[in-house]
Order: sequence, then structure tokens, then C-alpha cells
Amino acid sequence: MNKDLDFEQKLEKAKDILGKLMQPDIALNKSVSLYKDGKKELLEASKMLENAKVQIKEYTKEDDS
Repeated sequence: MNKDLDFEQKLEKAKDILGKLMQPDIALNKSVSLYKDGKKELLEASKMLENAKVQIKEYTKEDDS
């Protein structure tokens, strides 16, 4: 997976993977691989979101000073 994707792109990629996982004819090994990829994208997006929250808190503290 590409770490250069932004938050929205990672969510879109995870959504695309979910769509593929919902196909009834998907092979087990392919579904496991897709699941891992989707989980990785969501984890990276979650880290980006947490980082953004920390930055917002820091900016808010600076504004309150």
C-alpha cells in the first residue's frame, strides 16, 4: 500500500476493498489478502486522523494562550 495517499484516498481505497470482499464468488485466499490490505489502509487512516486531532489540540492551546 502507498503511504503517500491522503486520508480521503485511504478511506476510498478501503471502501473499494470492502466492495470486492462482498462479492460472493471471491476466493478465500483473495479475501484474506484483501482484508489485510483494507485493515492496513484503515489503520493508516486512523493514525492520520489521530495526528490531525493532536495538531488541532495544539493549535487550540496556542490560541488560548
